[in-house]
Amino acid sequence: MNDFLLDVAGTVTLALTAWLMAGAVSRLLGMTFGLTRRLAAGLLAVFTFTPIVRSFAGGMSTANDSFTPFWFMLLGIASSMLVAMVCLVLAEVLVPTGSLPHPVDFVRGLRGRIARGKRYSRILRIAVRHGLSPYLSGRRRDPLAAASTRTRLAGSLARALDEAGVTFVKLGQVLSTRRDLLPAEFVEQLSRLRDRAAPARWEEVERVLTEELGAPPAEVFAEFDHVPLAAASVAQVHAAVLRSGERVVVKVQRPGIAEVVDRDLDIVARLARRLETGTRWGATMGVRELADGFAEAIREELDFHVETANMAAVAAATAGRDTGVRYPVPHERLCGRRVLVMQRLDGVPLSAAGPVIAERGLDPAELARTLLDTLLRQIMIDGVFHADPHPGNVLLLDGGGLGMLDFGSVGRLDDGLREALQRLLLAMDKGDSTACTDALLEVVQRPDEIDEERLERALGQFLARHMGPATSLGLRMFTDLFRIVADFGLAIPPEVAAVFRALATLEGGLAELAPGFDLVTEARAAASRYVGERLDADALRRTTGEELLTLLPMLRRLPRRIDRIAGALEHGRLGLNVRLFADQRDREHVTGLLHQALLTVLGATAGIMAVLLLGTGGGPGVTAGVSLFQLIGYNLLVISAVLVLRVLVLIFRRAR
Repeated sequence: MNDFLLDVAGTVTLALTAWLMAGAVSRLLGMTFGLTRRLAAGLLAVFTFTPIVRSFAGGMSTANDSFTPFWFMLLGIASSMLVAMVCLVLAEVLVPTGSLPHPVDFVRGLRGRIARGKRYSRILRIAVRHGLSPYLSGRRRDPLAAASTRTRLAGSLARALDEAGVTFVKLGQVLSTRRDLLPAEFVEQLSRLRDRAAPARWEEVERVLTEELGAPPAEVFAEFDHVPLAAASVAQVHAAVLRSGERVVVKVQRPGIAEVVDRDLDIVARLARRLETGTRWGATMGVRELADGFAEAIREELDFHVETANMAAVAAATAGRDTGVRYPVPHERLCGRRVLVMQRLDGVPLSAAGPVIAERGLDPAELARTLLDTLLRQIMIDGVFHADPHPGNVLLLDGGGLGMLDFGSVGRLDDGLREALQRLLLAMDKGDSTACTDALLEVVQRPDEIDEERLERALGQFLARHMGPATSLGLRMFTDLFRIVADFGLAIPPEVAAVFRALATLEGGLAELAPGFDLVTEARAAASRYVGERLDADALRRTTGEELLTLLPMLRRLPRRIDRIAGALEHGRLGLNVRLFADQRDREHVTGLLHQALLTVLGATAGIMAVLLLGTGGGPGVTAGVSLFQLIGYNLLVISAVLVLRVLVLIFRRAR
């Protein structure tokens, strides 16, 4: 029993000693480390203490004074802590803090990682099967100059994305709108991807409805059609009737789709990192940023709370204006993250409305003009617009007019960006290359250095080619504009890319609705109308009044301030006060650099002194082979190493 108690006491003492040593090591390095690393460092210091002291004190004479063992004890403690510090710094360099998951999280997520690994292997097999692996690995260096090569590769990419499933289909749809990044062959092939899926079983849909609504659908709705009106890869839509008798449609997210999309987005992010670091074209296109933007957009699309808010925002922006286009009204109390209940609009999708238009004697060009005017007003005036207006999301209503559906993808533009876009369109319409350059640089994300004179000449040639007399307008002008953007290293912000994606999507639908409809010409006419509306007498009077109200307080204080400046200048008291490092972050940064430099100087000084003392002969003897000067040198060497390690761990932690 006594032996057991002694073992327990020894274990507790060892643990406490290791804990104290670990705390001291962390304090010396000036960093906080995880529990596992601290305990490992403390145990390492404890176990190396005895061998280090024995090696230092070997041959120590018993005739020495009583203070000598004490100094060797301190030197042994410092050296053992130094060993632990070296190991912590190496661990920080090789395996930075936060790069490995917590053991509990690792065990908990092991199942998910296995599933992601299987999915990742399947995606790679699909890429290999369609001949894409050389481009993913960066082994192919050819510039794809031949149109036939681009067409073949674009077809392989489209088929591979289609086979990979929902997330990759949507990725292809988004890429098909980036005419500024991809050649026309890729845009054409990827634009053919369609989001389609077989309907989910009613039992699964009913379970989602019950979880989101808090009650079975039979208790919430008077009628509910089990057969969906439409089914896509993310959600499907059912017809229903509320207890009040109102006819509605219910959009239900497919069971388990969030987990599938989340797993696929992780694979998209991994592929993007691999392409950006391993291929030249991936780094040029900024595929990691594209992947991040795509992931954010699709995660928003999976949350029907966002779509509900989008519907309300678009409806509020167009309230009080007769646009000829209606939007369904959501029943917010019945809407959740995976269920959306909204007003039902009866009509025929625009993609299948040809016979109905002919039967009613409607003018397809007028319908196309109405739809284009609505989208342009959303973009240029309201700042909130439908970002996916394909023909399936637009209805020809039974009672007349048009209806827009599916607000899962909505773009937003702030006032500054809208004004810049308006100035860009106006400059293009006038053929002013200087104003066009200024407006374009406000719209795009410009690099640090750019040759504005050469950009202005390129835009001048672009305007002469597409906006001059006797020139035919078309979507090719957008392709040429995107090519200029790419050639000068400019980057289109995601919100502006959403504008061009919406216009490109709409153009395809309008071409089916009204063949020969010139989107660019109509857009120029609409932009001129918007500018004219802003320049009429009432609008100018209102704008002038708003600006004067903003400037009035400043104008009232201006004479007094001018008088003060003039008086100070007259009496020679005018001075300029400049505060350096007024920002707290600047002060902290400079203080950190000075701290780091001071530790480096002190560490180097202690190291030089240690080397000098270790090389000095003579002096009082402490042991048979160690003099007092050498003992002091060893201590200074430990101090130097501690200071240098502290600087190193600061550098590596900050770099990470």
